[in-house]
Amino acid sequence: MNLALTLVIQGVVFFLVAWGVMIFFWPYLMGKIEERQKKIAEGLAAANRGQKDLDEAAARAKDILREARDKAAHMVEQAGKRSTEIIEEAKGTAVTEAQRLIAHAHEEVALERTRAREGLRHEVGRLAIAGASRLLEREIDERTHAQLLDKLSAEIARG
Repeated sequence: MNLALTLVIQGVVFFLVAWGVMIFFWPYLMGKIEERQKKIAEGLAAANRGQKDLDEAAARAKDILREARDKAAHMVEQAGKRSTEIIEEAKGTAVTEAQRLIAHAHEEVALERTRAREGLRHEVGRLAIAGASRLLEREIDERTHAQLLDKLSAEIARG
């Protein structure tokens, strides 16, 4: 066989196979390649959108965290102020209550002092009448006794 003829036949077969591939297989292969390129492009776009959403979510999370910290600091500050107010109110109430108790105690002491003086006046009057009746060697009747006690009490009260 002749080398030239072999080369020509191989060239014709090559072109026939290339033409068959170009007509039947090439459009199918290009469709699949384009479909794959679309999927890759969509995946990259989705990844970009996902990254953008992630960045936005991170920024929102930082804002929310900052806001929460600010609110917490504000609440702590308000709680401190309120506790100071409550302490001051309690101090004021305690001082008022203490003053009221002291005033009540002073009133009770004055009342007890008055009662003790009255009791002493009556006792001194009774002793004075008893002493006077011994001196006079006679008993004083009840009515006179009461009048003398009242008179003696009035004199003692005056000083």
